[in-house]
Amino acid sequence: MNEQRNLNTPYEPGNAEHDNSIGGLLRQLTREVPSLFTKELALAKAELSESLQATKAGAASVATGGAVLLAGFIILLMSAVYFLSTMMEPWLAALIVGVVVVVIGMIMVSAGKKKFEASSLKPDRTIHSLQKDKEAVRGHA
Repeated sequence: MNEQRNLNTPYEPGNAEHDNSIGGLLRQLTREVPSLFTKELALAKAELSESLQATKAGAASVATGGAVLLAGFIILLMSAVYFLSTMMEPWLAALIVGVVVVVIGMIMVSAGKKKFEASSLKPDRTIHSLQKDKEAVRGHA
């Protein structure tokens, strides 16, 4: 019932709900801006937390898989050295396999570095929301 009374209340100059003057709009803006910034900061915090959790889970998975792959890869490299040592000196076979593995490793590391770009940690939704808020404030001013 109280809501009906507010809806039917005629315009009064001191009534903040119906005050569309510049002063009234500025008062309303000063009341709402702190709340808006608080909400935007909470959104940014939640978004960054979500990104960090996903990054941690991915890093743990990569580390575990990498350890298992390393063990298997070392055995395969040893077999390559043993195979080449039947055709040449063992030290030369080990050198050839080592150089090939180092080159492949360097290529893989440089490709992996590209996947950890800083832009993937950027809070895109928060930035977009802030831009919309900025445009809305400009539209009211």
